[in-house]
Amino acid sequence: MTRALVVVDVQRDFCPGGSLAVAGGDEVARAISALLATDTSTGRGIAYDHVVATQDFHIDPGAHFSDTPDFVDSWPVHCRAGTSGALLHDDLDTSRVEAVFRKGQYAAAYSGFEGVSTHLDPEGGEVVTGLADWLRGRGVEQVHVVGIATDHCVRATALDAARAGFRTTVLLGLTAGISASGVERALAEMREDGVTLVGDPVLG
Repeated sequence: MTRALVVVDVQRDFCPGGSLAVAGGDEVARAISALLATDTSTGRGIAYDHVVATQDFHIDPGAHFSDTPDFVDSWPVHCRAGTSGALLHDDLDTSRVEAVFRKGQYAAAYSGFEGVSTHLDPEGGEVVTGLADWLRGRGVEQVHVVGIATDHCVRATALDAARAGFRTTVLLGLTAGISASGVERALAEMREDGVTLVGDPVLG
């Protein structure tokens, strides 16, 4: 079965020192890199045929940004396009990342399946591809989801993956959550939609 790893929003602004920091984000970045460095040729660890990442990349997301955020529908300014906070975490090994799917330019976007990857075709034309089409085009049947935050973008990405027909597993030990109550609600929702959950999320 062709398997892909989807690394969700492991960006500077979502890690300690960032504008919307999630406790444990640094550890998650390093743990994902360690997973990707596993020598699968020896039979240890998990082999991935493809690795992709998602990236919050806000330009003008409207009410998603607020000076008085409620931390449910509105948030402090974060991951603004062109800023260092939008960059993928320095400790995340991106050498195996084949495509980055940017989302949320002009509206709130939690799921990586709302993002697109842009590249040039051989004739120099721009090709824009959504995550689901990208995965299907490579015969992916199973996805493992990791990243930040368990109770928001990881949750939304995993739910959309399952609804799109992919066998979906969240490796919770490679995710960081914002709140215990939010994570519990997210886990219940993912289970209900048929997402396989492995391990326990990092919680500050």
